[in-house]
Amino acid sequence: MKIGLVIIGDEILSGRRKDRHFEKSIEILHARGLKNEWVIYLPDSPELLRSTFQRTLASGDVVFSFGGIGATPDDYTRQSVADALELDLVIHADAKLEIEGQFGHDAYPNRIKMGMFPNGSRIIPNEFNRIPGFSIKQHHFLPGFPSMAWSMMEWVLDNEYIEHHVMDRDIERSILIFDVPESSLIPLMDECLDKYPGCKVFSLPTLTAERLRRVELGVKGTKATVDEAFIHLQKMVSRLECEWKELPPRL
Repeated sequence: MKIGLVIIGDEILSGRRKDRHFEKSIEILHARGLKNEWVIYLPDSPELLRSTFQRTLASGDVVFSFGGIGATPDDYTRQSVADALELDLVIHADAKLEIEGQFGHDAYPNRIKMGMFPNGSRIIPNEFNRIPGFSIKQHHFLPGFPSMAWSMMEWVLDNEYIEHHVMDRDIERSILIFDVPESSLIPLMDECLDKYPGCKVFSLPTLTAERLRRVELGVKGTKATVDEAFIHLQKMVSRLECEWKELPPRL
């Protein structure tokens, strides 16, 4: 199951607001043994939104989209999705009940617009203020507000994709190596890959302000394979007679 993110808003692309959805989405997915495959940032542009959703809806990927489903004139997401699917926007009966239940007569004339979704959509409950998001096909459209969006994303994952949750998740084990060029570690990485083809081997070099070289070298995969490969990796690094330390395992 490939999962992607679409994050919408002129204010994010201009730098007026910092995106918080990408990092949090990774955390939410990771807690369920899932991972994000791609992310797209888009402005509040009807044409770009329409063409992007036309492409992603045809891909079969599971997509979480953040932003642009409010009632103001610059909220184009709902209409753009409808245009991409050549569907009409209609008042969703369940969304209408939720919005009227929360706001009563004050739901009209504007708040009720947030219950207009492409025909055939499913609602995503919003415990914060009862204004739902919507799902259509494998796409799930959430508000831009983190206080609403993140719990709604969790609801979708736990109600529509629970069979895809991975409890026996991959883990990472790594060591931090000091003052060794990354290039000198390539033979070790190749040897580890040959011996443990079920693992992924990775290296992440950094250069400190004092121009000291550090490389995080590690393996990723199922726990049993990683534990064995990690012991082998440590033995190989010990041959280099360099300073290194073990880092905590990560899921």
